[in-house]
Amino acid sequence: MRVRLRILAIALLVLGMGFTGCKKEVKQGKVIVKDYKFTIRQDSPKAYVIDAQGTVKNVGDVDVKNIVVTGYCNSCGKQLVNGKWFVSDVPKTADQKAVISYLKPGQEASFRFKDVASMMVSAGEKPEKMPDDMVVKVVSFETVQK
Repeated sequence: MRVRLRILAIALLVLGMGFTGCKKEVKQGKVIVKDYKFTIRQDSPKAYVIDAQGTVKNVGDVDVKNIVVTGYCNSCGKQLVNGKWFVSDVPKTADQKAVISYLKPGQEASFRFKDVASMMVSAGEKPEKMPDDMVVKVVSFETVQK
């Protein structure tokens, strides 16, 4: 009886190793933000906004499509206070994100979007500096299966 159990255990082990050895490698897409910069733009006589532009690159193994890139100001306030940078809680609008339609592996594309953060000021004032903690991120993309 013990011999049969050992033979069965060894057979199951060999069978299990055979299934894991046949695993097909899945190719994945990966998109990174290669570089970016922020600029301050006067939106109205009493309002300034921060816009972003830069480059993304497909560093994955497969083609990717519908790449969505947007910016975040982690050090900005959530309430409108005169002379302070702020962001709203509403979902990003089409102007606040960029959508890149298609990238092959190794390919790069430029992006540009508006209104990462805003500041209201008194007439004649200008923002002294950019907020401290700002970043651009790839928030989503789809892999193309061939």
